[in-house]
Amino acid sequence: MKLDSSIAAVITGGASGLGEASARLLASHGVKVALFDVNETLGEALAAELGGVFCKVDVTSSEQVDAAFAKARAAHGQERILVNCAGIGGGAAKTASRDRQSGEIREYPLENFERIIQVNLIGTFRCITKSAAGMLSLPLLPDGERGAIVNIASVAAEDGQIGQAAYTASKAGVVGMTLTIARDLSGDAIRVNTILPGIFDTPLLQRAPEAVKASLATQVPFPKRLGQAPEFAELALTMITCGYLNGEDVRLDGAIRMQPR
Repeated sequence: MKLDSSIAAVITGGASGLGEASARLLASHGVKVALFDVNETLGEALAAELGGVFCKVDVTSSEQVDAAFAKARAAHGQERILVNCAGIGGGAAKTASRDRQSGEIREYPLENFERIIQVNLIGTFRCITKSAAGMLSLPLLPDGERGAIVNIASVAAEDGQIGQAAYTASKAGVVGMTLTIARDLSGDAIRVNTILPGIFDTPLLQRAPEAVKASLATQVPFPKRLGQAPEFAELALTMITCGYLNGEDVRLDGAIRMQPR
C-alpha cells in the first residue's frame, strides 16, 4: 500500500505508547490519522499536533466504537488502515494459590480475567470486524489492495509467565485469530498481521523504578535494552506497506524468551 494524504487510518490506543508512535509515523507519511483512546487529554493534544481527529472510546462498548468510527469517517473518509494498540495489563495472580501463613486457598478473581479478555481480545475483534466492514465499501487501490490491519499481541502469548493467565489468554487469542481473519478477508483484498512485542519502554513501564527497568533490559539477548515505541511503529509500517505480508504473527523482542517469573 502506498501511503499519502488520500489514505485514512484508525489507531486504537493511539494517545500514547505504541499507538502514539504508530500514529506519528503514519502521519509523517501524509496519512490522515484518527486516534481512539480513553485518555481525552493526551488524545486531543496529539490529534491537534498531527492534524488528526481524536475519538474518546472504550473498545469494550459497541456503541462507543460505532460512534468513534462514524466520527473518524466523517472527518477523513473510510479508513484503509487499522492499527489495534488498545489494551490493558493485569495484576499478577496465580490461577489458584495457598497463603503460606494462614493456609487459605484463593481462586483467581474471574471478573479480572473477563475484563482483560473483553479489552484485549474482544475489543480487538470488535474493531477489526467494524473496520473491515467499512473497508469493503472501498474500491481497490491500483496495487489491488483494499486495506491493511495490524494488531498488537505480546510475547506473553507464547511465553506466559506465572500469574499472567488472563493476559496470556487474551494475547494468545489475538495471535490465534490472525491467520483465520486474514483468510476470511483475503477474498476482499484486506491483509491482517499481528506484532508480538517484548519488553518495551511504554508509559506503563516508565513508572517502574530505574533498577527494575535495568534488570529487565539485561534479560534481552541483544540489544540489551528495552524496546522503543518507534521500533514497533516501523514494523507496523512495514506490515501496512508490504503487500505480500499477510496472516503473520511476528515477535519484536530482541530474541528474549520470557522466564516463568
